[in-house]
Amino acid sequence: MKRLADFRNIGIMAHVDAGKTTLTERMLYFTGFTHKLGNVDEGNTVMDSDPQEEKRGITISSAAITTYWQHQDNTWQINIIDTPGHVDFTAEVERSLRVLDSAIAVFCARSGVQPQSETVWHQANHYNIPRIAFINKMDRQGADFRRVVTEIRERLNANALPVQIPVGVEDDFTGVIDLITMKALIWNAADGKTYDTINIPAELLDTAREARTHLLEELSLLDESLLNKYTANPAGVSPADIYAALRGATIRMEAVPVLAGAAYKNKGIQPLLDAVAIYLPAPSDVEAINATDPDTGQTVKISVSETSPLAALAFKIITDDYVGKLTLVRLYAGVLRSGDTLWNSRTGRNVRISRLMRIMSDKYETVEEIGPGDIGAVVGLKDVKTGDTLSHPDHPVMLEKISFPEPMIGYAIEARSAKDNDKLGDALARLLDEDPTLSVAVDNATGQTILKGMGELHLEVVLEKLASQYHLEINKGKPQIAYKEIFTKAVTHHEVYKKQNGGSGNFAEIEFELSPREDDTPGLEFINEIKGGVIPKEFIPSISKGFESAMYNGALAGYPVKSMRVRLLDGKIHSNDSHALDFEHAAIIGFKNVAAKAAPRLLEPWMKVSVTMPEEYTGVLTGDLNRRRGVIKHMEMDGLQQTITAMVPLSELFGYITVLRTLSSGRAAASLTFENYQAVPENISSNLLVK
Repeated sequence: MKRLADFRNIGIMAHVDAGKTTLTERMLYFTGFTHKLGNVDEGNTVMDSDPQEEKRGITISSAAITTYWQHQDNTWQINIIDTPGHVDFTAEVERSLRVLDSAIAVFCARSGVQPQSETVWHQANHYNIPRIAFINKMDRQGADFRRVVTEIRERLNANALPVQIPVGVEDDFTGVIDLITMKALIWNAADGKTYDTINIPAELLDTAREARTHLLEELSLLDESLLNKYTANPAGVSPADIYAALRGATIRMEAVPVLAGAAYKNKGIQPLLDAVAIYLPAPSDVEAINATDPDTGQTVKISVSETSPLAALAFKIITDDYVGKLTLVRLYAGVLRSGDTLWNSRTGRNVRISRLMRIMSDKYETVEEIGPGDIGAVVGLKDVKTGDTLSHPDHPVMLEKISFPEPMIGYAIEARSAKDNDKLGDALARLLDEDPTLSVAVDNATGQTILKGMGELHLEVVLEKLASQYHLEINKGKPQIAYKEIFTKAVTHHEVYKKQNGGSGNFAEIEFELSPREDDTPGLEFINEIKGGVIPKEFIPSISKGFESAMYNGALAGYPVKSMRVRLLDGKIHSNDSHALDFEHAAIIGFKNVAAKAAPRLLEPWMKVSVTMPEEYTGVLTGDLNRRRGVIKHMEMDGLQQTITAMVPLSELFGYITVLRTLSSGRAAASLTFENYQAVPENISSNLLVK
């Protein structure tokens, strides 16, 4: 079994079109995994194997693959996950980062830090993911290495430390200067497999020395050992000293090493692979993993080793035409072997491991075991979903779950042929297994099936999958927004739930105050103010559960309630007829009876829209945003390009990308990310509620 220190679990993350998939293809080529370079434009890349990805030229589903890299007389196993850059598929980034140890953040040398760059960066911060930055497309017109480094520092609040500077720019980009060894790496061959290590050109020597001094000064502030050596004798600091200090600072998330290259032109890939081995953490660099004891609720520490009780997280479900259902797992401790029996944290039941596989994008290799720190796939697991913890039955634990954003829009769908209704249900069940950001519900008023997702593109891809993979013809209705409701005033209510059926009856009496939350945190804030034990404490959780379930159907139009506060003030029980379920029913009925009196308001999702365009289109495009109830927040010129940042209601953005292309003759681009929920204006709200 491979040593823990030799593993690297990395993600490739960036804004759409920054070159993530091209970079991954080059990494696979230079590590010897592939022998032919794939091209996104030709739809023949290893990572984008889905027909939808080949058609659209973007990554839709995070793809995992295992490869190996030789560096410093050692072979490193690198598990790579190439994540999507489009905001509609941001959940794929979320679940990937949850199970990765580190990441390469890719930035376009021309476009710099873009909106989705910020989103994935903050996601990586949430999961404490160390990362290195790769400034790609140095051969592109308008490339500016220094400007992008500055943007990383200012917009992402990151301590970006260049360990390279480019040699040339745009068409003259030929290589990089390594600031640690103070050598220039120059690529001459078209395939990029070889490069020359030469002395730094005289015209760049002063710039390189200045950049190296800045690197050492910044790094000395983060590493006391390096500081002592640098202050004693700056010339005596060795490359090994710098590597060690920078590795430590990267793992502690105090620094982000920055490298440069041009993936499409095969330049800068080998030093990036070296940097993965040198700077990024191995699974063993984390001393212990936090988990929860399911019986006590206490935090327990899991040691990352082969001898620890097994603990793994299921982070993705894939349905393969030949292999069947595959559950992708990250193993944190212990060794997983075929034939093992594991405990599922969500169901509380045991599952048996029949067959294990190593992931090779859309191909799989059977293995007998998976060690700690590794990523693999289990064949045929039943009733296992994304986010489930699988652990040793004698040592059950629960790992941190994966949080996903809520679906934003939906379509009413139906099979064109009534005989396909059952087939549609089965297909949707499989898609829901694979994609936790999809949801399916039945509209109580119309009986229609509502399919909800993260955006128009997300749902478009799902509907095309139903057509191409499941051979289903679907009718879809108009887009529906995921509205929510909120309360604006406090109201007190007294509810009695009472039933008598001859024998033992049902009784629960509660008095509570329903009000808006003082903070903006979603969900229920439940405050128990019962005194004297008038309601036994074992019934209190049932009351809270009742209010939580009631929140799914608001008083205005049945939309979910975003947040609310309930203060439980008083109540009564019957010595024989009161049960926990009675108090749950009392809470649900009490909510329905009083919610309309708490002045509910309708909320709608607002999106942050970032539009980049030639300056001459500024007027027409800002006018279009204003007509969509948009609020312009920021405008910035960068060369000949204008960038507008605006806040716009999602309901006004259907078909926006098509209109944008028309108004700008195809020269403008936009990205949309969810920002928050805001109250719907009264005139619009009244029209919506009438419908």
